Formats: sequence, C-alpha cells, structure tokens
Amino acid sequence: LNTMSENTELTKGHFRKGFMWGAATASYQIEGAWNEDGKGQSIWDTFVHTGHIEDGTNGDITCDSYHKYQEDINMLKNLKATHYRFSLSWSRLLPTADSSTPNPAGVDFYNKFIDALLASNIKPCVTIYHWDLPQCLQDIGGWQSDDIVEKFREYSDFCFSQFGDRVKLWITINEPHVQCGFGYGNGIHAPGIKDPLNACYQVSRTMLLAHAHAYRVYDTKYRKTQNGQISITLNSDWCEPKDPTNPEHVKAAQFYIDVTLGWFANPVYGDGDFPASMKKSQGLEKSRLPTLTEEEKKLIKGTYDFFGLNHYTTRLAEPVSEATQDYLMHPDLAVYVHPDSSWERAGLIKNEVPEWLYIVPNGLRKLLNYISKTYGDPSIIITENGCSTKNPVNDPGDTKQLVDEQRCCYITSYLNEALKAHLLDGVDLRGYFLWTLMDNFEWAAGHTERFGLHHVDFSDGNQTRTPRKSAAIYTKIIEENGFSAS
Repeated sequence: LNTMSENTELTKGHFRKGFMWGAATASYQIEGAWNEDGKGQSIWDTFVHTGHIEDGTNGDITCDSYHKYQEDINMLKNLKATHYRFSLSWSRLLPTADSSTPNPAGVDFYNKFIDALLASNIKPCVTIYHWDLPQCLQDIGGWQSDDIVEKFREYSDFCFSQFGDRVKLWITINEPHVQCGFGYGNGIHAPGIKDPLNACYQVSRTMLLAHAHAYRVYDTKYRKTQNGQISITLNSDWCEPKDPTNPEHVKAAQFYIDVTLGWFANPVYGDGDFPASMKKSQGLEKSRLPTLTEEEKKLIKGTYDFFGLNHYTTRLAEPVSEATQDYLMHPDLAVYVHPDSSWERAGLIKNEVPEWLYIVPNGLRKLLNYISKTYGDPSIIITENGCSTKNPVNDPGDTKQLVDEQRCCYITSYLNEALKAHLLDGVDLRGYFLWTLMDNFEWAAGHTERFGLHHVDFSDGNQTRTPRKSAAIYTKIIEENGFSAS
C-alpha cells in the first residue's frame, strides 16, 4: 500500500456534475440543550452522567448547535457545501418514544433548521438514528428487544411525514456494526453493555429489521410524493493481508472485511443473510448469530437506494498467534489486525494521538472498488471521512491547531483517491461528506479528539467556532469539483 508519506501523485480531474459536497455531524455530539424544551433523556445522556468519558466531559452543551444552528449554516455556506448531513434526536422529537405524542418544540426546531438550510441553498441529508436511543426504550429492552423494530418503524414514519417534503436524502441507521460492537460488545459506548457473544449479535438482527421496515415504509408510503432516496450507512476499514503471498493472511483479511462491512452489507446489498464465513467461523453446531427467517431475509434484501460508506483508515491482517491472541477485537474474530509501522498516524504527537487512525489514502480507493465489484456497482456516497488530532497539542503557539497541515493532506489525498476510483476505475461515486464540520463531543473520547474543520472553544461560554486551514483546502476542492490542472 502507498502511504501518504510516499507522496502518491495527485490525479487531475473532476467529480461528476451535481456531486454532493458536504460535512457531517450527529445530534448528541453537537446540539447540547440535553434537557431543554421538552426533550427526553437518551442513553447517551445516561451514559455520560455516570462517568465513562475520557476527559469527564459530556454532551450537555457541547457545540450548543440547538441555539447556534445559524452559525453552523454560515460555516457551511463559507465552505461552499451543497449538502449537510445531520441526525435527528429521537428523544427530542418523541420524548416518550410515542409518535402520537410528539414534542412540538423538537419538531419546530428541526423544521426551522431544515428551512434555514434550504434558504441558504444547502440540501439536508438526514440520519434518523445516530446512536442516541431514548432512555425510556432502553428501559424496556432497547435494541435487544423485538419491540424496538416497530418503534423504529413508527419513528421513521413520523420523520418522513414531518420533514420528507423537504428532505430528499435519508439514512436510517449510522454504523450499526460500531453500535453493536461498542455499545453491546465491549461496552465503551452507550448503553455500556458488555456481552460480545450474545447482545451484539441480537442487536444486529433488530437493527437490520428496523432499517428494512423504515425503508419499506418510505418506499410504499412516501417515495411517490416525496421523491427522495433512503439507505443505511456502514462503516468499514480497508484490510489487506500482511503477507499477500500467504493464503492464510489473504483469508484473514477477507474475513475481517466480512465481519465488519459484510455483517450488514451482505444482508442489505447481498442475499439478505449474514455472511456465510461469519456463521461458519465460530466452529459451533449452531452459530451465535441470530437466524433470519426466509421472510426476514426477503424483507431486508435490497433495502437501499445507494451505499452509504463511512471510512477512515486501513489495517493489515494475519492469523492469530499465541503472541497476539490478547489483541483480538472480538472473541469470534480470530484475526489479528494492525497498522503497518511505516504508516503515518493521525495526530502526530507520540502517545497523545488516536490509536486507531492511520493515514492510508489508497485504502479508500481499494475499498470503493471492492464495494462496487462485490455488491453489484451501487451508487456510493461517502457519508463520513476525516482525520483527528488529539489534545493537548505539542505546539504551544498553535493551541487551537488552526494550521492543521496533516488534516489538509488527509483531505486532499483521500479525496484524490476517491477521484481515481471514479475517473479511472468507474466507481459510481455520488457524494462526499467530511467528518466533521466542527470539533464536537467525540463519544468516549469526549473533547480530547478533534475532527473539526472548525476549532470550537468549549471553555469560553460561547462555543466560539474558528476555521482551520483545512476548511479553506476543502472549499478549494469543492469549488473545483475535484482537482484542476492549475
């Protein structure tokens, strides 16, 4: 793999006409106003108020976008963004999770926000669920209960009815495999359940069924009049064999992709069922994965209008050895995945950087090609891609990291690899959303990990936003719709 440090040559050229250029955020990470105007409590409200976060912060205020959404729109306008991906807070709209008794203030907030976006010629891309389940649903089983499927169907129906006249791009669920692994496997995300051999598999089934029902509701009830598109967003690293000449390493890399991307992509974009390799790998008479009935497979299969992809980094894979068995990501994932020691690490500061994020631009091109070939050449929208830095910074002269050269290079190189996939490989790429518009509450990392094109001062009482150099770099690429000869 070529790494950024090898100065992979930039390809000149342009994305398709009408390419979607945007930034992405999520409600709990930016809105704040956690208990204002009738909002109910979410599992993340509960989780952060009982510890768990690296720096002890929470999302009670964070970027305060509930009150400062016009500032967010101004930043998007300055970026020249054509689209904005944000999520709806389920507990702000339906505090008791009952669609017959919505919260008027919550509905009014999103109506005002969507109207203000459109008035600035920015199209909304709306995520219905980005991990902030109403606590009242968690109290009766949450995603581990079959009842959640109908609740999500009703919630989605409500969202389409309220906002679908203006929202033409919908995402049902963000990164279900991350929610399963972190929320129900190792417990580092809300609701903090540590049950990797049962709960995370249970939840994968209910999330797939919930997504499928939401898609079917849109397809049958709203598509004809609202004329939008709807899909799910899946997160995936790219993965390569550590030794490409070793068949066991090749098998390990494919298995890692099967159990991360394929876990949800195979049911939705493939044959309706979980990947066969996942079921076989456990070596049990009966797989720990739930059995999907023929009816359920039929319901799930083909529930997409595009492939929503979140991608950040790349891994190498090899079989597990005695020396590496303590580093397994999941008890059933008998593969050791790791970065190449030569790859550049996001953050630049030794021992102060995000452990997981290594910069390998052409991993994105390879992943786009893999998706295109494996799942029948779907239209692909990159719904998240970005680069983080860690606080505190090494350079006392730039405490806000405003001259974020590494992020500038990351955006340029990853987008150029996406362009190669489109221009040179024929991948049907329709849009790109950068994570993220501004520093926010970054889940278990709190405010320590910063992905923003804009620095946010969480200590000044105004949540002051300041553009970084990367904002100008991104704007230039947007204005050129790619990379011009100049």
